[in-house]
Amino acid sequence: MSEVLPLTERANPRSQALDSLSIAEIIALMRAEDQSVLAAFEPVLKPLEQLIETVVACLRAGGRLIYMGAGTSGRLGVLDAAECPPTFRTPPGLVVGLIAGGEKALQNAVEGAEDSLEGAQEDLLALALQPQDIVIGIAASGSTPYVRAGLRFARAAGAHTALLSCTSLPTEDVAIEHTLILAVGPEIITGSTRLKAGTVTKLALNMISTISMIQLGKVYGHYMVDVTISNAKLKRRAQRMIQELTGLDETKASDLLEQAQGEVKTALMMHLGQFDADTARQRLALAAGHLRRALEGAPS
Repeated sequence: MSEVLPLTERANPRSQALDSLSIAEIIALMRAEDQSVLAAFEPVLKPLEQLIETVVACLRAGGRLIYMGAGTSGRLGVLDAAECPPTFRTPPGLVVGLIAGGEKALQNAVEGAEDSLEGAQEDLLALALQPQDIVIGIAASGSTPYVRAGLRFARAAGAHTALLSCTSLPTEDVAIEHTLILAVGPEIITGSTRLKAGTVTKLALNMISTISMIQLGKVYGHYMVDVTISNAKLKRRAQRMIQELTGLDETKASDLLEQAQGEVKTALMMHLGQFDADTARQRLALAAGHLRRALEGAPS
């Protein structure tokens, strides 16, 4: 009986003569293939919504969002986790990215890391999993041993689990609560899942973390009002947000931001609600960090 290959490992008939094509022809082929990336979300919109609802519930309960993967999948998880503190002012450790082989594997392949069942358990043991945590395994093929072992360990520890994959699983796994299959089909270079599979994974992670943070009050309108001001560009962005949302001039917006100790949301609450900094923070805390809710609850 021949082995049934996952979609990500199958040959793509449209790229059989890939090495004989011109640059323009390869560009056209890649563009055509990438059309399947957005289409892959259509069949899984409800499962994606349910997964994000679980992530939000876990974070509201004091849990963590933990990604784990190997190779490209692991790097994408680490990248998404790393972007959350500067973008949404999340505390260290709220969103975690684990990659098989550890930090070294971010730049160099670590031999055998993705096959290590013990490595998955050790990485999760170091995090001291809690029932309110959610572990999202990222595996384009759906079968990466490091990821599947990690999900089994996490579920046994009482944490929530999900698997993000680009190929259907042959059998159900009771260790996986949420399964998100983004079937983009075979790559133009057989098995090179840094291509379509990597792109669709990045889009899915964008949705999971961004929508979760919006639900947690990290965004007001379309502004990232919980931004961490760590450089001159972000300071200018923070000041510009205050100007656009309050109508203040540059000098007054800068003064307001300074009074709020660089906290955009606090600055906006101070001006729009007419509060001092301490009261603004208290009002925001009572509204679980949601600026709009805090303002709606403020006396007119």
